[in-house]
Amino acid sequence: MTHRPTLAVVGATGAVGSVMLQILSQRADIWGEIRLIASPRSAGRKLAVRGEEVEVVALTEEALAGVDVAMFDVPDEVAARWAPVAVAAGAVVVDNSGAFRMDPEVPLVVPEVNPHAVRMRPRGIVSNPNCTTLSMIVALGALHAEFGLRSLVASSYQAVSGAGRAGVDTLRRQLSLVAGTELGTAPGDVRRAIGDDTGPFPEPVALNVVPWAGSPREDGWSSEEMKVRDESRKILGLPQLPVAVTCVRVPVLTGHSLTVHAGFEGEVTVAKAREILATAPGVVLYDDPEAGEFPTPADIVGTDPTWVGRVRRALDDPTALEFFVCGDNLRKGAALNTAQIAELVAAEIS
Repeated sequence: MTHRPTLAVVGATGAVGSVMLQILSQRADIWGEIRLIASPRSAGRKLAVRGEEVEVVALTEEALAGVDVAMFDVPDEVAARWAPVAVAAGAVVVDNSGAFRMDPEVPLVVPEVNPHAVRMRPRGIVSNPNCTTLSMIVALGALHAEFGLRSLVASSYQAVSGAGRAGVDTLRRQLSLVAGTELGTAPGDVRRAIGDDTGPFPEPVALNVVPWAGSPREDGWSSEEMKVRDESRKILGLPQLPVAVTCVRVPVLTGHSLTVHAGFEGEVTVAKAREILATAPGVVLYDDPEAGEFPTPADIVGTDPTWVGRVRRALDDPTALEFFVCGDNLRKGAALNTAQIAELVAAEIS
C-alpha cells in the first residue's frame, strides 16, 4: 500500500463511534490521517485513537475535504443529508444508518458473506446492516453457502444498547429501582416502581422482556423486524426468501442474541453444520449443552465473532436446523463491520 488513505469517523462521540475508535486502535493500522467529526456541540472534545488525542471537529463541508473514506454513524436523517456531500467531496462513504440500506444502488455488505458487493457502488456509498441482522448473518451465510437457504424464522433477544446511550442509561436507572426488592411478584408492581421512566422503550425493561423493537410498520410488524427480513434477503441475494421475525428487547446491556430456524434446500446433518460453523471466518462454535456450554451475551460482550450454540436438526423437518447465536451489537453489529468494509474499500483505492 503506497497511499495511506485519510479516514473520517463521522459521529465519533456516539456509542458506536466510541467502539469504533477502540477498534481502529486494535486493528492493523492502514490509515493515514484519522479525522474525528461530530455535531457542533461535540466539537473541541479530544478523543483517543491509535494512542493519540485527536480533537473532534464539527460536521461541515470543509471537515470532509480531502477524505478518502468516511465512516458514518449518525441518525438516518443526518446520513441522508451528509453522505452525498462526502461523496461529492471525493470520499467513499460507509454508512451505519438505515438511510441507504435498501437502495438498489447501494450495496449492503458483510465482508465474510458478500465482500464482492463492495465494488459495485454507483452512488459512492456502501451500507452497513442493522445490528440484529449482523448478529446472525455471518453464521447463516456460511450455512447458506453449503446448504442453500429456503426459509428463515428468527426471534431476537436484543440488548438495550441497540437503542443507543439512552437505552443503556434507562436500564441502569431501572435496575437501581428494582434491585434488592421483592418486585416482579404481582401484576404491575415493576411498572409502578419505575413509573414513566421507560426511556426509549414502550414498557419497563428491567425484570421484563418487551416484545417490540423499532417503530410501527404495516400489519403489526415493527421496523426492526422488517430490517432483518429485508436485509437478510439483500445480503444473501435471495429476494424472495420467506422470512418471519419477532424482535424482543431484554434486560441486557450489550450483546444481541437470536434463535434461528433455518430451512434448506435438502437434507442437513448436524455434523456437517458444525463443521461449517467451526471453520467459518468470524464464527465461533461454542456448543456443548451437557457441559453447560453455549453462548450468552454476558460472556461474548466485547468480542468480535459471531458465537453459535444449540445446533440441532429440526425434530420434524430433516432439511431444517435450529441454533442460537450471540454477537456484540456495538462491535460486529456496528463498528467492526463498518471498519471491515472500510478496509476493503481502502485496499481497492490505495
